[in-house]
Amino acid sequence: MPDDSVIWLDGATTRSLPLPDRGLDFGDGVFETLLLINAKHLFLPLHLDRLSKGLQALRFPHCMALVEEHLVSACHEVASLGWRHVALRLSVTRGAGPRGYTPPRESQPRIVMQASRLLRDPTQMASPAVLGEGSIRLASQPALAGLKHLNRLEQVLGALDAREQGVDEVLLLGQSGDVVSVAAGNVFILRGDHLLTPSLVDCGIHGTRRRLVLTRWASSLGFRVAESKITRQDVIEADEVFYTNAIYGLRSVAAFGHVTWRDHPVGEAIFNLYLGEIQ
Repeated sequence: MPDDSVIWLDGATTRSLPLPDRGLDFGDGVFETLLLINAKHLFLPLHLDRLSKGLQALRFPHCMALVEEHLVSACHEVASLGWRHVALRLSVTRGAGPRGYTPPRESQPRIVMQASRLLRDPTQMASPAVLGEGSIRLASQPALAGLKHLNRLEQVLGALDAREQGVDEVLLLGQSGDVVSVAAGNVFILRGDHLLTPSLVDCGIHGTRRRLVLTRWASSLGFRVAESKITRQDVIEADEVFYTNAIYGLRSVAAFGHVTWRDHPVGEAIFNLYLGEIQ
């Protein structure tokens, strides 16, 4: 195991996952990615709320109390390592089960956490990103829209597209051809005093930082903010574009195709509000 990563299974450090596991077999589970600064988790209630909704949607037995117990323990261990900036991946799988899709009647969820030390300081705004475009369209499934379930093959392909195109991220479209997100984040565009983000009815993830932009940060700066249908052309014609996720917080977009944005005042202003809450 790398020196900059620690893994826990049900609260105990480990180097392996016992088999069988339905998370590996079927993607049967949910996860969260938390940013820790000096072993303190950021915006934890938002992460736990989304995790709980995901577990309920997948009809897991109640295990949130145990998740929180293991999370406290992991943060204590991270503090003892002296790591300042950490990405903590928290996964809950349905655990073991017999062959086939049908879960056992009395499943025992497994809680897997991996703490990875970050080399980049997340309190410093990242340089503006260059966007490409994903080669596939996201599948529509309203019953799972918004949730952070373990089935992430579309995002894996998006990340491969970004690497092959030599860009920082790719824009992902849904089956209708409208914008959904980037591979690892939620998209916002600025039109005058309107800040818009895709309404994630059929697919996509309800990001924690997206929620904060929608409910707190944008309005505090005087912008009208809304979920909306957004087309590829809307992105091209936007006054400003940025995306959000748990690790970057917010990252402005410098270019998409042949379109470029030199100035990013709104993204910078929102990032400063974000900093005010995490420092």
